[in-house]
Amino acid sequence: MKLQSTIAAVVTGGASGLGAATARTLAAKGAKVAIFDLQREKGEAVASEIGGVFCEVNVTSDESVDAGFAKARGAHGQERVLVNCAGVGNAMKTASRSKEDGSIKHFNLEAFNWVVQINLVGTFRCIAKSAAGMLTLDALEDGERGAIVNTASVAAQDGQIGQAAYSASKGGVLGMTLPIARDLMSEGIRVNTILPGLFETPLLMGLPEHVREALGASVPFPKRLGKPSEYAQLATTMIECGYFNGESVRLDGAIRMAPR
Repeated sequence: MKLQSTIAAVVTGGASGLGAATARTLAAKGAKVAIFDLQREKGEAVASEIGGVFCEVNVTSDESVDAGFAKARGAHGQERVLVNCAGVGNAMKTASRSKEDGSIKHFNLEAFNWVVQINLVGTFRCIAKSAAGMLTLDALEDGERGAIVNTASVAAQDGQIGQAAYSASKGGVLGMTLPIARDLMSEGIRVNTILPGLFETPLLMGLPEHVREALGASVPFPKRLGKPSEYAQLATTMIECGYFNGESVRLDGAIRMAPR
């Protein structure tokens, strides 16, 4: 798919980090970009910068997602591109004993469900609603109607201590990639997923410098954190290369995460 002014795109989590980098890259290639996010101030700033539109969207809500797509499509027309970057994380052991008083607790189930609802169900909600819209479009070259890129994580394959909820949610994104690509193959909609490693996201950039340096040094090569622009580069390749379909690709400098 050639990214140009006739192509509309939606990027969830597009107000910062990987999503913002992707929104900027798509816009630089000529696409009309809508940003879905809950961070209104940051989202509007990025949208203004790239000549796009900001939609305040909570991916856990059908009504909010529907309203977001309605606003985006009203501004740019039906999207042919969807990039899912919205996501959250937390850390808690499945069950643990306090070193102070010996008390025992388990992973808070509401906290577990919160991560799964945003990272997994929220991603699928946006895919399903976007794909339904793409089905209304005329096919391009090779019968293509759209391209979808999702964000999992290396934690989907080698999650660390305390990452049960995060790894489960990202493992779900990984696991549903091929089935969804198969669901949509007769309609000309491609689906791929990126598994990022350690990147310069707002979460990691908020850590002390020495911690960031240590994390970067743990990467086999290059020995640094990944740049959001590198994620955007791979996402763009997945969109533009018509033979890229049903794949899940690690983007991690060859790192394999240790238990902690």
